[in-house]
Amino acid sequence: MGAWFGGSLMGAVGLNGVAREWEDSKTGDRIASIGWAKWTPVNGVAIAAHLAGAVAMLASNFHRVEHQRGVGATSAVKTLLTGAALAATAYGRVLGKKLEMATSTEPGTDTAAEHHPVSVEDAERQLRWTQWSIPVLTGALTVVSALAGEQQKPTQQKMGMLRKAAARLDMD
Repeated sequence: MGAWFGGSLMGAVGLNGVAREWEDSKTGDRIASIGWAKWTPVNGVAIAAHLAGAVAMLASNFHRVEHQRGVGATSAVKTLLTGAALAATAYGRVLGKKLEMATSTEPGTDTAAEHHPVSVEDAERQLRWTQWSIPVLTGALTVVSALAGEQQKPTQQKMGMLRKAAARLDMD
């Protein structure tokens, strides 16, 4: 998750910031597109590692999710944030690919970009928002993950399971 968060934040701040300083915006967009395209495989590995870890944690903590107070809600929030970050990342890549083709120096790629459903201007505008949403979402995910880590402390587990057991006794 750290690479997903940090890479997206660096790209939004550093890479896009440098690209905006070019006098020729098409050249700046091209440079940013090249940088983002080079980051994509690394980002993909980081996301896959995060997802694998999240699934493994959920599987190993299923009993806690089911029985410890607050853990189910925390897991649900983490799942929603992860899904939103994945959707933003995928949409950002689609928009980025359009800009990559539109600014390419290779023959025919600018024509291929015209077949995408969004104009270059709209893609640029939407991409700015999307690229900022990713570090916001993954940053929130980091905060929620820290809360989940606190819930894993033995004292928290014990208190949560005791509360759940007491509630069941009161129901009987």
